Amino acid sequence: MQDTRPDGLPPATQDGSCQYYGSIPGDLSPERNVGLLIKHVHILLHRVIDLHACPMGLTANQWRPLLLILHRGIDTPAELARALDVDTGATTRMLDRLESKGFVRRERVPEDRRVVKIVLTDEGRAVADRILPTIAQTLNIHLSGFSEDEIRMLIALLKRMIANGEQYLQQAADRPDNS
Repeated sequence: MQDTRPDGLPPATQDGSCQYYGSIPGDLSPERNVGLLIKHVHILLHRVIDLHACPMGLTANQWRPLLLILHRGIDTPAELARALDVDTGATTRMLDRLESKGFVRRERVPEDRRVVKIVLTDEGRAVADRILPTIAQTLNIHLSGFSEDEIRMLIALLKRMIANGEQYLQQAADRPDNS
């Protein structure tokens, strides 16, 4: 059996897809590693957004929660921690900072005093509304020189990667041995 195709890539699997990464150390070099490249883009996006959000009194750890509260309707610290993929302690500290800046307030639910709701203040809503144009501008900076077709293709490919990962995680969760 041939280890690689003429183009240097590993042979296709039975479903016709390519197993792009093998066990050769160069396969996962920074310039070929899709995970590292996506992470680098993620970091750059956040750094540019932070550059513009800083004058608004926000950091990345602060503007993201405001957007989640405003646009996704997340209104409890636990939901926010899950959406941000951080622990509840980090969420509490972040909410403390946002509250001290006057962007959010925490309110106990009268029916169940154990439940705390996060509410955007008028100032928090105003600053959150200013973040979306900054995000659009940042994406446009990073997509400069791309054609419309290339952007559509990039979005489709990223969605496919997300679907593959979600499917794998679901299948792993469904297995009794969770292996």
